[in-house]
Amino acid sequence: MPSNWSKGFTKETHPSVAKISKTMKRKKLDNFLQWREKMKKAGKIKSHYPSFKKNGDLAEIIGVVLGDGHIGKFPRTESLRIIGNFNNQGFIRRYADLMEKLFQKKPHVAKKKCSNATTITIYEKKISKRLGIATGKRKDKIISVPRWISKNRNNLTRYLRGLYEAEGCHCIHKPTSTYKFIFSNRNKSMLSNVHRLTSNMGFHPHTSGYQVQISRKKEVEEIRKLLQFRHYV
Repeated sequence: MPSNWSKGFTKETHPSVAKISKTMKRKKLDNFLQWREKMKKAGKIKSHYPSFKKNGDLAEIIGVVLGDGHIGKFPRTESLRIIGNFNNQGFIRRYADLMEKLFQKKPHVAKKKCSNATTITIYEKKISKRLGIATGKRKDKIISVPRWISKNRNNLTRYLRGLYEAEGCHCIHKPTSTYKFIFSNRNKSMLSNVHRLTSNMGFHPHTSGYQVQISRKKEVEEIRKLLQFRHYV
């Protein structure tokens, strides 16, 4: 059986298809226009993208995306991708369910072939604008916390849960009486935000390198329970 003629190519890299694509763009031709309009009328494709309801679910999704997610931009749509450890099926179920609840459609969940990671992905227009998160890399960007999150205790707790579920860890070493609740990230403004928010909640964090740590035994257990860290129903 002959191999697929397009194997290994995209419409941008295949010589013939790329030429056709560029010609259609230049002439503003859209051979899927009638099909899209038909699907919109049937309710199978969204025709408008309203703002998300500002609640705990949205706050937690924003947190987990800032911690370990990515928003990609394409000519006609955007992608939202959250990456989780394949062994942590509770994490994968929780954030696949929250994404479905938020976007009203199922995300695509797939294990990466060459690693132990699982991706939770959804494609839709105006994701970045509605989440308030820039597309692309965020390492050197200034990240601020929306007031509707910082001024509401429940929203703030859910936001921090998303951040810690993505980039946090809980460590105990009883022989040395060492207790740690750690958030790790290379974005300085994110570290500053987590330090400030946890301090405002009555904890005593300290920043070391790319980590914010809470080290008092009682506080470690208190914040772990408050955020329901790694607890999935």
